Formats: sequence, C-alpha cells, structure tokens
Amino acid sequence: MAHQGRSLLSGTYACLLLGFLVLQSPAVEGANILGVFASHNPSHLIVHMSIMKALAEEGHNVTVVSTSQPKVTHKSIKHIVIPRSAAEEKVISDGLTTLAKEKPSMVTIIKHFFGSLSLLIHKQVDVLEDKRFTDLYKNKDNKFDAVVLGLFFNFYQAGLGPRFKCPLILSWAGPPMVRINDAVGNPEMIASVPGMNVAVLPGQAMNFKQRLANFGSSMVFRLLSFYLEMLNAQFYDRLWGNDPAMISYEEAKKNVSLAFCNSHAISEGPIRPNVPAVIEIGGIQIKDKPDPLPQDIKEFLDNAKHGAILFSLGSNLKGDHIQPELIGKIFEALSSLKQNVIWKWDDLKNLPGKSANILYKKWLPQDDILAHPNIKLFITHAGKGGVAESQYHGKPMLALPVFADQPGNADKLVQAGYGLRIELLTLEVDEFQDAIKEILKNPSYTTKVQQFSKLYRDRPMSARDSVIYWVNYVLRYRGAGHMQSPLVHMNFIASHNLDVYLLLTAIVIVIALISTIVLKFFWRKCCGGKGKSQKMAVKPKIKRH
Repeated sequence: MAHQGRSLLSGTYACLLLGFLVLQSPAVEGANILGVFASHNPSHLIVHMSIMKALAEEGHNVTVVSTSQPKVTHKSIKHIVIPRSAAEEKVISDGLTTLAKEKPSMVTIIKHFFGSLSLLIHKQVDVLEDKRFTDLYKNKDNKFDAVVLGLFFNFYQAGLGPRFKCPLILSWAGPPMVRINDAVGNPEMIASVPGMNVAVLPGQAMNFKQRLANFGSSMVFRLLSFYLEMLNAQFYDRLWGNDPAMISYEEAKKNVSLAFCNSHAISEGPIRPNVPAVIEIGGIQIKDKPDPLPQDIKEFLDNAKHGAILFSLGSNLKGDHIQPELIGKIFEALSSLKQNVIWKWDDLKNLPGKSANILYKKWLPQDDILAHPNIKLFITHAGKGGVAESQYHGKPMLALPVFADQPGNADKLVQAGYGLRIELLTLEVDEFQDAIKEILKNPSYTTKVQQFSKLYRDRPMSARDSVIYWVNYVLRYRGAGHMQSPLVHMNFIASHNLDVYLLLTAIVIVIALISTIVLKFFWRKCCGGKGKSQKMAVKPKIKRH
C-alpha cells in the first residue's frame, strides 16, 4: 500500500508539474494558420481536420483548403473547397472497385500506385493551381503564421512554407514512415522497426522471416520514394520554378518544423526512437466525451436487448465497389443474428435487403456509436482510424481488410487477441457467422481490448493538448529550428558514415600493404643471407668405391 501511495503521489506531482509548465508557457494568441489537404482520402481528412478543430478551439484563426466538405469542423474555420471533377471521382471509384476484387498484397498496392492512384497524385497539383488557392498568397492582405500540410504522396507541397514565409507542419494519418523519416531526420531502423505490412506486437522482436519481409518491403517503398521524389521535383518546378522569390525544392524540403503522426508507439508499437520533431497524436479524432447520437441511432442501440454490432468498411469503400454476391452473403449472415446491426451503406435507395435487426445509414458518427455501451462488436476493414477508435472504447473487432495498411492492422489485432480476421473476397455465410459468434461468446477478446484501452488512454498529455502545445511552440520560436535533426542536412553517404568507413578501409589497406612490404624486407634481410651462408657451408658428399 505504501508503494501504491508513493506511486500515486509521484503521478499526481508529475501531472501538476506538467500542467504548471504548460500554463507558464508564453501564450500565442490568434495566430493565422492555413491547412492544405488536397488528398482524396476522407479518412485522412478526418485526422487532419481534428488537428485544425483543436487549433480553432484554442482561438487561432484557421483557414482550410480541401477537395471535399469535411465531417469534422468548427464554426470559426474558414473553409475553401476545391472539389474534384466527375472524371476524378470516377477514377477513385473504379480504383476502389478493382482493389475490392483483388487479394490484399504488396503487388496490389504497387499496381494501384501506378494505376488510379498515380492520376490522383498528379491531380493534387491542380488544387494548388486553382485561383481560389493562389489568391491566398497573391492577396497581400493574407498572412499566415504556419501551414499544416496533409501528407499523401505530395511532398512538393513543402514549398508552401517558403511560399507563405512561415513554418511548415506535416500531418500524417499513420505512424512514421519513409517520407516522414526523411522530412524530419528520423532514423530508419529496418531490423527492429516493422513496416505496415509486418505485424509485430509491442516489445516483440521480428524473427528472421519477418525481418526478411520487412527488408524487402522497405526496399520497395524506398524505390517508390525515389520515383516520387522525381515527380515531386517536377511538380515543384511546375508550380514555383519561375518564381525568383522561391527557394529550390532541395532547400524547401529541409524546412519542416514538425510532423504529427496518428500513432501511439507506447501502446500500439512499434517501439522505436523518434526525433523531437515527431509528435504522436494517435486517436486525435476521438472525443473525450461522445456527442449525443442522432435520435434514430440512439433508440436503435438503446433497444438492443442482445447488444448491437457496428458494420462499416470505411469512408473509401462503398457497397457498389463490392461484388453483389458477397453483399448478399453478408446480409444473410447479419440478418440471421439476434443482435441489432448498424450497417454503413451509401445507396439508401438500393439496400442489400430488409431486416428488422439492421439499420442502414449513409453516414455514421463512428466514434460516438462505438462509445455506446450496447455495442458488442465492430466489423471493420481495419483502417487505422477505426481500429484506434474501437481500441479506445474497448470493443473487439472482426476485420475484413481490403488494401494498404489494413491487412497489417488486421493481423496485429488478431495477434493481440482483440478479434479475428477473415478474407472479404472468399467470405462465406457460415464462416462469417461463426467468427461473429466466437467473438460475442468468448469474453477474452473484450477483456484484452479493454486492457489495451487503459494503456492507450494513459498519457501525460492528450492528443488534442499535444497538438495545441507543439503548434504554439513552433509559433513561439518561429519554426523551432533548434530542435531539427542534423540528419535532415546530411546526404546518404554522410548519414550512414560511408565516407568514414571508406577512409578507415583505405587506411587499413595501406597499413596492410606497408606491413607486407616491411615484413618482406626484414625477411630477406634477416633470413635470406643466413640461408645462403648455410647453403655454401654444406660439404659435398664424397663417393667411395
């Protein structure tokens, strides 16, 4: 008990000290902050907008440019929407339909990268060339104190820092990866830090097979990154190459002040060293207190005598992207359950079927629904945001991964005991029902994810407070260049000490050559003459008859 008392006092003291330090930090009032989120990905926009919402609530003047109307916002945010064309929307839809029909793999990711995704990467440039955006910097009355850039294959937009003459902050929807590491000088540790497609629990080391897979995928992503860098240089030149006031792309990409990453390594893993410029804000989109649910959803959940299930395959994948026979199997399985089911479905005029236990909704306040005590299971595509929300609220999961980081996320939650995984493409009714019943009847899944929830919530500062503190820190110290990693300014040879190793190798070789010459000289000097004298002293043998 005495030990527990000391621990409690120590924890209380630490929290009070942290609060005191935050309160004593010089205030930053009403800064003008611009958010630029040109990606097509709705789930990424939720993370980015959660950052901007926190800054708006803090009293900053926030302007956001995006390609779609966000679900997360704040009344004081000035929003500029530069919508995608119908042709671009079709490209997105066709690409997702293709992905939903293929087994998740590295090959699938690469095919998608050079297919529909490649076009969308190019289209992000159009957003920055749109008059609604260029007016922001051509209008002399506009002044921004910081730019928050949503990162998604668009690092040429690092030029927005020098363009607006202010610090640049990155927002990334996952844990640190190649582009983030390069931008802030974070060490890349292939042997001990698994990538998104290698599932390893926190505290565990990768075995040989996993390290080999991690090395292979890291090399693939590194090659893709070289290709992207060539595109980035071209896009940068296209946007600002003729502007004498702009610095080069090579200089612009060295001026990142912070990188917000939607991760929490202590609880989720992978455990790794991060430079000070990497700020983890895993679960930034999760509210401390859930908002009231829409009345129909609230009544549906409150009246669920046997509990309820939430089924959503995310904001990207829609029902018409999935083969109709699969939809039919899913409906058959869900409609036979005694639990109520909330099913995210976009086309409310064409439903998979009608059942008293199923409520279809085009849009769902997912975080608020998962917070409801009657939710017993989350059937998910295993996207980063949804998995984090389910873990935060202690809800077990059944994963149906489709692409990108989803297979790795699914494998990881299975390893941790938070749920099960089945393949969407080969889903059968009995298999689907059995997996659902196993999770609902076996309390170990809920117990383990609720234990994780305690770890995930236990932080010295919330994700929202971290965003506010570190953005204000960058504003106070005009970019906070003093905490930038020297790796940002070092090339591949210098950062890996290859020149030092080459010099040492050359020295060793020279020493070895000199030593060989010296030894040969002394050998001849000391042993060569003696051998000759002994040879001359040998008496000839006399033959006797």
